[in-house]
Amino acid sequence: MTIKIHQMLLLAIFLLVGQVQSSFAQSSGNDPEAKLQEMGIILKTPGEPTANFVLAVQVGNLVFLSGHGPMQENGEYMKGKLGSELTVDEGALAARLTGISLLTSLKHTIGSLNKVKRIVKVLGMVNAAPDFKQHPIVMHGFSDFMVEVFGESGKHARSAVGMGSLPFGIPVEIEMIVELKED
Repeated sequence: MTIKIHQMLLLAIFLLVGQVQSSFAQSSGNDPEAKLQEMGIILKTPGEPTANFVLAVQVGNLVFLSGHGPMQENGEYMKGKLGSELTVDEGALAARLTGISLLTSLKHTIGSLNKVKRIVKVLGMVNAAPDFKQHPIVMHGFSDFMVEVFGESGKHARSAVGMGSLPFGIPVEIEMIVELKED
């Protein structure tokens, strides 16, 4: 009799844990598409590259995204150099805008951001004055945005490096590697 009660208690605990995990998964925002909508962010169709390259290449379950810049709502790139023309906060905003540009190309490539298993690796290049030293803080704007959208799956390995200049005078350029869920 005690074995039967013990088994029933274990079954009840197992079912309860399953319900809690399921409830947590639903409420923790594991739907990046819904999260973006909730944030008021609309991913538009990306523009075509202006040269002989593509915005993203999928190889197996990995997507490699080319360097992207901070596209503003008006369709123009944000411009400026950190440490001489832009503040760290403006740089972090540029990094966030670049994250939106990357997600735009990613969604266009894979169809739905719900296919993302994890943001794997990010290279952040910061257009900076020679004495600027806060490159990682600028890149926090991007990294924090990825975690906002993808939760723990948005945490990634990252490099933040300074550059003497970037194309078109943009303040940041970011490239990214993303792992997709198994089909």
